[in-house]
Amino acid sequence: MVNSMEKLVSLCKRRGFVFPGSDIYGGLSNSWDYGPLGVELKNNIKNLWWDKFVRRRDDMVGIDAALIMNPKVWEASGHLKNFSDPLIECKKCKRRFREDTISEKCPECDGELSKARQFNLMFKTFIGPTEDGSNIAYFRPETAQAMFVDFKNVLDTTRRKLPFGIAQIGKAFRNEITPGNFIFRTREFEQMEIEYFIREEEWKKSFEYWREEMINWIKFLGIDIEKIHELEIPEKDRAHYSKRTIDFEYEFPFEKAELYGLAYRTDFDLKNHFKEPPYKDQETGEEFYPHVIEPTFGVDRSILAVLSEAYTEEGERVVLKLKPLLAPYKVAIFPLLANKPELVEKARRLYDELRKNFTAVFDDRGNIGKRYYSQDEIGTPWCVTVDFETLENNTVTVRDRDSATQERIEIEKLKDYFQNELQKNNT
Repeated sequence: MVNSMEKLVSLCKRRGFVFPGSDIYGGLSNSWDYGPLGVELKNNIKNLWWDKFVRRRDDMVGIDAALIMNPKVWEASGHLKNFSDPLIECKKCKRRFREDTISEKCPECDGELSKARQFNLMFKTFIGPTEDGSNIAYFRPETAQAMFVDFKNVLDTTRRKLPFGIAQIGKAFRNEITPGNFIFRTREFEQMEIEYFIREEEWKKSFEYWREEMINWIKFLGIDIEKIHELEIPEKDRAHYSKRTIDFEYEFPFEKAELYGLAYRTDFDLKNHFKEPPYKDQETGEEFYPHVIEPTFGVDRSILAVLSEAYTEEGERVVLKLKPLLAPYKVAIFPLLANKPELVEKARRLYDELRKNFTAVFDDRGNIGKRYYSQDEIGTPWCVTVDFETLENNTVTVRDRDSATQERIEIEKLKDYFQNELQKNNT
């Protein structure tokens, strides 16, 4: 595991995982862009999550809702009134901070701090050509509300019975007072979220079930479960809609902090959005408001935890020991020598064939040792080298990232070899 954020941030920029946003114009405070490798890692995590929690289950459906919703949604949900953080301001330098992030003096100038006041985190915008009160709208601060607002539409079109869930992956926006720690806390972020609808009497059982499912997902990502700590949130610190909340905290390089959250939202949201009970039991005819268990998985924090966990230093060699399923590239193909056309041509043909089934990269720069180290640093599980023996017997050298061991494999067996290796890691 990496022991400093500086090393991780440097690797991410140098190798194309994460860049500072608007970099050529001096950047924008805590804005980040995912580069060629970062977007592959991000998509791998999202696709695996969707496959595990939606496609492979018969009690889950998905939606993809709009980022901007009718402002009445946020009035009904309580966000306009309650979605805020305590803000304090330095009387000397005028810098603003979240109350829970500092002590008695300003960390910038040691000045005196003002009393705390509530600061609403909603990002305000306007719809239409005029910027007046009648055209105010908000970028969503969470993905959850669309799943509540669309509950009846989903129910009518899918005929689901309790218990069942609605899942969504998408962007959310919060006007954070003090964002920071790289991609950990940003104003624009992405969530993988589930609203799981149940009968009230089932909430404790369902809560425990989803707690176990979240722990299993954390293990699946390759995160050391010993670095995960469950924090029971006391009533005074819970969101206004929650009757019970657990934070799954991870030992990030900067501090122990929230990775995921699990909440029991009761029937708060559906009652606020629907005047009449939206669910009718198909057998008994009973009409009622279902209760909700909400597992929330941050995409960006997942990426940060996965990268932190995978970063390994072995002498001068840096290895990103990502699970193969998460790795941006599954396989790299090299010709042994870049100045031998027959090797380059053979390697190119192999590359074109393998990338039909796997994310792959072709590299003929520098010597073979430097290419290995380059692929180690970005987490590529296997490197395939086409050499002179390949021209004779159609075998190649396959090098394993973590052990650095090599073996000869026939070209026609490579597809099955990599598929089998990936399947072994799909646990």
